[in-house]
Amino acid sequence: MIHSLVRSRAVRCGLALTCGLAWFPVYSQETKAVAATPAESTAIVSDAVLVYVDDQPLYQRDFHSTFATLLRQKFYHGQVPEGQLEVVREETKNQLVDQFLVAREAERTPVKLDVEKVDKELASYDARYANSPQWQKNRVALLPGLRQQLEKQNRLDAFKKMIRTVVEPSDEAVKQFYQAKPEVFTEPEKFRLRVILLKVDPSSPSAKWEGARAEAQRIVAQLRAGGDFESFAKLQSDDKSGAEGGDMGYLHRGMIPEALQAKLDGLKVGVVADPIEVLEGIGIFRLEDRAPSKLQPYDKVEVRARGLLKRELENKAWDDFMASLRKKAQIRWVAASATTTAPGAASAVKTPPPVETK
Repeated sequence: MIHSLVRSRAVRCGLALTCGLAWFPVYSQETKAVAATPAESTAIVSDAVLVYVDDQPLYQRDFHSTFATLLRQKFYHGQVPEGQLEVVREETKNQLVDQFLVAREAERTPVKLDVEKVDKELASYDARYANSPQWQKNRVALLPGLRQQLEKQNRLDAFKKMIRTVVEPSDEAVKQFYQAKPEVFTEPEKFRLRVILLKVDPSSPSAKWEGARAEAQRIVAQLRAGGDFESFAKLQSDDKSGAEGGDMGYLHRGMIPEALQAKLDGLKVGVVADPIEVLEGIGIFRLEDRAPSKLQPYDKVEVRARGLLKRELENKAWDDFMASLRKKAQIRWVAASATTTAPGAASAVKTPPPVETK
């Protein structure tokens, strides 16, 4: 129905690698484009050095693993949009170096291991793969390595949390944050609509659409002559709001398509708009109310402002930490693979000398 036009905001969750278990292979479009032959692919992905970080080599295989994870996190279908491959490659390179620097620093810093959490995660694997013959067959051999990886990740998470820990912002700092960013705490303009939907299947012939338009024009004429909108909606609307007299409630910009929004922007309260073609047919709209944008008072948003400021401070602490790590590190990209090996290129050597200095 017409309510399908109201857009919801969804969070796309990236899929994490499952601890490198043997039966969860990584295969991405980047991997497919690496080499001309299986032999070449093995040599490149396994052995080619991409970058030296303080004389520690990071390999093409590290790049491809990071690239595959980034694809799953950023893109719903795991495919890079056209024209963005080089951008994603560059992001992968930076992320690869950052991950190494953070992991190395975490190993140097004593942090408490949450043994109970690791035990629960191990138990969850047992539960998840209880019916897997392959898991049962290899379970005893896999558990020590799996525990080691989970413990390493647990310490890494604790280290990251420690770096992001900041002092609770003062009341004055929170108020200043609120005053400095009024746009964050301003309610957008709201409008309340009623609708009568004459449903037409998108694949219907033009005659069907023309008939609906003509019917909509007749209804609009009757409404403008004093007809009761709610009664017409209850009797003739195909939208689920018909039972409520066509009331769609309060909406704000971004909740309906821009093309429809543009046609309603100039509408005055109480006025019935000309029939508008929408995805599901012909819509007849009346604007019931328009509430202007309004800055929310501080006392109503103080908790939210405090949370946003704290998150901003945490992000700054992390960004400053990463900047200091990069500044101290000697990062040297290998010329032969600095932009990752192109398709069909198989001449990378196993340990080429560092030739490009950051």
